[in-house]
Formats: sequence, C-alpha cells, structure tokens
Amino acid sequence: LLALAAAGGLLAALLVLAAILAYPNLPSLEILTDYRPKVPLRVYTADGALIGEFGEERRAVVKIDAVPKLMRQAILAAEDDRFYQHGGVDYLGVARAALANLTSGGAREGASTITMQVARNFFLSREKTLTRKFSEVLLSFKIEHFLGKDQILELYINQIYLGQRAYGFAAAAQAYFGKPLEKLNVAEFAMLAGLPKAPSRYNPVANPKRAKLRQQYVLRRMHDLHYINDAEYQNALKFPLAVRHDMFFAEVKADYVAEMVRQEMFEQYHEAIYSSGLKVYTTLRKADQDAANAALRQGVLDYDRRHGYRGPEGYIDVAGPSSNLDEMLEDALSEVDESGDLLPAVALDAGPKEIKAYIKGGETVSISGDGLKFAARAFGDKADPKIRPRRGSLIRVKKDENGNWQIAQLPQVESALVSMSPEDGAIRALVGGFDFNRSKINHVVQAWRQPGSSFKPFIYSAALEKGFTAATVINDAPIVLDPFDTGGQVWEPKNFDGEFAGPIRLRTALTKSKNLVSIRILQSITPQYAQDYITRFGFTAERHPPYLTMALGAGSVTPLQMATAYSVFASGGYRPKPYFIDRVVDARGKVLTQSKPLRAGSDGSEQVIDPRNAFIITSLLQDVVRFGTAARAMQLKRTDLGGKTGTTNDQVDAWFTGFNSGLVAVAWIGFDQPRSLGGAETGAHAALPIWMSYMGKVLKGVPEAILPMPEGIVVAKIDPQSGARSEGGIPEFFYRENLPGERESGGKFQDDVKDQLF
Repeated sequence: LLALAAAGGLLAALLVLAAILAYPNLPSLEILTDYRPKVPLRVYTADGALIGEFGEERRAVVKIDAVPKLMRQAILAAEDDRFYQHGGVDYLGVARAALANLTSGGAREGASTITMQVARNFFLSREKTLTRKFSEVLLSFKIEHFLGKDQILELYINQIYLGQRAYGFAAAAQAYFGKPLEKLNVAEFAMLAGLPKAPSRYNPVANPKRAKLRQQYVLRRMHDLHYINDAEYQNALKFPLAVRHDMFFAEVKADYVAEMVRQEMFEQYHEAIYSSGLKVYTTLRKADQDAANAALRQGVLDYDRRHGYRGPEGYIDVAGPSSNLDEMLEDALSEVDESGDLLPAVALDAGPKEIKAYIKGGETVSISGDGLKFAARAFGDKADPKIRPRRGSLIRVKKDENGNWQIAQLPQVESALVSMSPEDGAIRALVGGFDFNRSKINHVVQAWRQPGSSFKPFIYSAALEKGFTAATVINDAPIVLDPFDTGGQVWEPKNFDGEFAGPIRLRTALTKSKNLVSIRILQSITPQYAQDYITRFGFTAERHPPYLTMALGAGSVTPLQMATAYSVFASGGYRPKPYFIDRVVDARGKVLTQSKPLRAGSDGSEQVIDPRNAFIITSLLQDVVRFGTAARAMQLKRTDLGGKTGTTNDQVDAWFTGFNSGLVAVAWIGFDQPRSLGGAETGAHAALPIWMSYMGKVLKGVPEAILPMPEGIVVAKIDPQSGARSEGGIPEFFYRENLPGERESGGKFQDDVKDQLF
C-alpha cells in the first residue's frame, strides 16, 4: 500500500510538474476574448426578412441573454449538468471515463465538459489521445480562469457544429425548423441539444429514428434535473416535430436579387464576404416580393396549362424486388430538383381514371377526377405514346387550393417581373425567372428583347416635343415602306386587328395601339430624332436603329430599362437611377455603406423631359387602361393607373408596363430561345394578368394618387373628329403654345405636315 501510495504521489507530482511546464506554452485566449466566427454574408429585405446567405458555414451569433432559458437547460442536461459548479473539469466524470478506458485498453470514452469542448473546438483536434486530453484539461483551467461561465457557454452555443452546415444553435434552429431560437418549444430544444454528441448520427434529416431516441434521452435528463415538470415532459415526448429537409431557409424568396447582391459585394470585398458577417439590406419589401413571386408563378402556370400537357419528364426503371422499391425510388428522385409546389413523382400505376404516384419524400398519392383533366388528352386513342404516363414515368404533381392532388408539369416558358419607386429608383420587387435553380439567367437585367407596342409611348413623347398634341389627327391607313425606311426589305405593316380606322386622334391611336399611326408619327419626326430622344429615358441608341420599325418596338430592351423609362412619366419627367442595395452593415453593426438616392425634384436629380410631356403621356396611358388594350386592368377598380401592352411579331414577346405615381411595374413573358407564344398570347392576355395580380395586392388599401397638372398645361374642348377646338367638344390637355385653332384640324403644325400624315 505504501508503494502504491508513493507511486500515486510520484505520478501526481509529475503531472503537476508537466502542467507547470506546459501552461506557459498554451495558446493565447485572444481568439475567445475577441471572438470573430466565420459568419456568412446575409441578404435581407428593407423590412428585415432574410433573402439569402453565402458562406461555407451557416452561423448566427447570439448573446447568452438572448438564448431561451430552456435551450440552455437542454444543453446542460445533454452535455454538462454540473457546468456551473465545476472549475472546467468534472473530476468524477474524468475518473469514470479513465477507468472505462483502462479496462477497454485504449482511450475510447471521454468526460468532456462544455469548457473542455470549447477548448477542443477552438484549439485542438478531435483525436482521442492522452496527450490531447491533457492539453484539453489545461486549456479548460485557463479558460475558466479568464472567462466567466456565461461567456464560456455563449462561445459554446455559437461555435459548436450541429450538422446541415450549421454552426451554433441559432443557425441550427433555422436549418432544422425554419424558426429563430426564441420561437422553438421544449421538444425542439431537446432535439437540438442532442446534436453536439454526434451531429451526423443524430441528424433528424438524415437519421430521424436515432435523432428521436437522442431527443427522448435529453428530455428525460431535463425531467430528472427538474428543468421541466411531468406534464411538460409528456407533452414534449408527444410533440410532432416538423423538420425542414431543404438546406436553406429564407423568409422571402428572392434568389435573383440575392445573387445580384453577392456579385456586387464580391466586387468590393472579394472572398472576405463569405466569412466576415456582412449584412446587406436591399430595397425590396417583403410584401411586394411575395406578391411578385406569386403573380409570376401563377401567370406562367396559367399560360402553360393553356397550351396542354407535354408528357412525362423521363422514365425510371421500377423493375426489381418490391422490398426495396421505396429506397430505389427515393434514390432516383434525389437527383430531380424540386420547383416550389411542383413535386417530382414516379407513376406506380397510370390510367385514364387514376394515377398512383410515389412522391419524393416517401408519400404515395392518388390522382383522379379533376386532378387528371390537364393530362386527359395523353390517354386519348390518338395520343402520342410519348406523352402518355405509364408505370415508371417521372411526372410532376401538386396540390390544388382544396388540397387535392393534380398532375402538373414544369413550364418551358420564362417570365420576369420588376417594380420600382419612380421617385428614387428603389427596386421593390424583382423576379428574374420562373425558377432560379432551373435557370440562373436574370431576365430582368439580362434578357434583351423587343418591347413591341410597349415602346410606343416614347415615340409619342418625342412627337409632343415636335409640336404634335393629343388631339392631332393622323390617318390610320395602309402604307408600304421601302427597304431604305426599314433597314431591310419592303414592309407593309398592319394593325394587330387587321383593320384601319382612317383619320383618328393621337390619343385614340395610342389607346387602341394603332401601328400605322405610330409609323406615320415616327416618319414625321424622323427616326434619327427619335433615336436620340429615347436616350433621355435610359435606352441605348445603338440597340434602336433609326428605322421606321422603331415605331413598333423593334429594338432591344430589358425589363429593368422599361421600368426606368416608364418611371420618367410617373415621376413627372425625372429619370431615377435604379438601385437595390440600401445599406451594408458589418458583423459588429457598423454601417459600411448607405445609399443616398436622389429623389425626383431634389437638387441634382435629372429631369429629362418636360413635366408637361410626362403629364400628357401619363393621361394617354391612363386611357389605355380605362378604354384600350389594357381595359382588363379596370378590374382593380382604380383610376390612377396607366400603362401599355406590348406584343411583338408572331407573339414572341408579351409585355405589360404600368404605373401610378408611387410604383412602376413591368411584366414580360417569352421563351429563352425566341419562338411564338401562340396566336392569342398578346401582352394583354399573357403579361397583363401577372402585372394585375402583383399591383392588386401591393396597392390594396393605398389611396389613389391624383396627378397634379404642371404649369404650362391648358385644357381646351375639341371636336373628337377633327381635333379642332369646339365649344361643344370634349376636354383635352395641351402645351399652352400648341393650343389648336378653332377651325384648323389641330393647329398650324398639322397643316405643315398633313401631307406626310395623310
């Protein structure tokens, strides 16, 4: 016994000596006292909703006071219930682990306290050796000496890896449950608290059964430690956990904007953006973006359904033993991307009355009745076998508004929607395509397309500066143009409806989108003048060759350009500079950059057209909504809306651009590889409903804006047939200097050019 005691004393002395010698060489604790974790770049709406994040590690740093008490207790119950009593090392636990390791012949079991885990996570490897364990113990003593218990627990809560690329419990709460920590309940706290021991083994996404057993253990420990009572314990055991299976949680879907922000930040800060914790607040508003997403998605799906079912996306071989069919189908579907509520599925049985399908995630559903109507022609006697679903067909399914399953398909057509404040250029919503995961092309800024008739207001605006008025009478009659005027070949343009109205006023011509009138106007003011004039609105002259085809929108524009250009009318003649980043904040809350947009009418703002011009064109575009090609928009029951439809040759592109004084929005729809949308798919039919859905939601409850009349505008009554002033006529707006005479057909200017116009 004396020898054993002496040996023990010698061992203790050696350990003390080793500790004395090793302690000065331990690493500095600066990494803990000046904690700077790798926090990803996060992108938010103007009202604080998360849009996206970019970085290798998903992390959200929280102060210990912001961590719910039950979350802290769950962690202590799972990892170290004596944390607030020991000095960094739980000696009883170490002795128990040491005995187990000696009897098993190696270092297989540990007794790591939370402090020891902090030491390991920040400074050491995870190898299970006595040397590493000794260093871990010494570091734990040092940490406990310099830091308080709450500081140590805070470091642990923010640094520990918990699976799904999530570091720290705040990030894990979003990753697994899509909620902040303060919104979780006891059952969810226990699930998260069980993860540090083995994040892969107890991951509720990858291993739900093991995760559940671990959660039950943590709940039992919390109950034993009197953190929760009997009722709370039983309720938590029964609570059904809703675990997220997608890798990223966003409070609002704006992938195209998030990528725009990432590119902008990378240009400024390079690789540091992925770990420095920058927060970027955009100009988007959550309600606007949600409305834009819903409007575009529904508009595209409505278009797609109008053009019929195209058949399954592919085929998956379902032959083989039925015992592992589910596993095989799940593996196959794991390679197929989801697209919102359009879920990938494999047909297990397919017929004209019912389709049974296995959905990604393990559910088998039945589609029948109205749910099969969309694909009814696929089962017809003369149907192409390629479009008929059969066992093994890869299809899409979705739930309707009543919760019933229906067959669906991924649309081929693309679309874009962007809205902005005409006052300062702040982008309020931006959807660059149907599905960012399918196509990264941001059609709002990258799709150069012909605008069709939605370009006409700029030609009319140019005409006002050349002396035309809203009452000018122009002949809507056939015309044949030679190659010199068109830049190509002989051109015999037509109106969309194939009819000619004869002499009509300029206001009526724009309301009814008369092509021949627009061409005659451009012929009069000259394409060269118009090409220069449209640059005031932000268009590039080179993309609009100076030919008469410009009158019908034969140049190239982007939806963002169109939104900017129409903002000139909405703002009273000022051209805003579009912007989407409001401010950039660093990890410590310091504002690094703050946008300073110029507001319309403020010093330095750019007035590009006469406010009288903007007023008259706006009044014309309001008539387009009231009586013209966009009359469907009157369903919104507002009188302050103006806009213009646009449809290009063969219905390749469909547009609607509309506004009031507070908001401009553009909707476009077309194929990436240009082809016809279909004979009936005009701007009014395909694009206007998207715009209406968006504006109807975001303008709900917003008072109508009254358009103030600028100085220099006069109102005179005119004869609607001749455009001349008439006491018994209808009111019209004029520049004071262009007021028509009482007997002349619209004034002296019209006499000078009537040979060209007629």
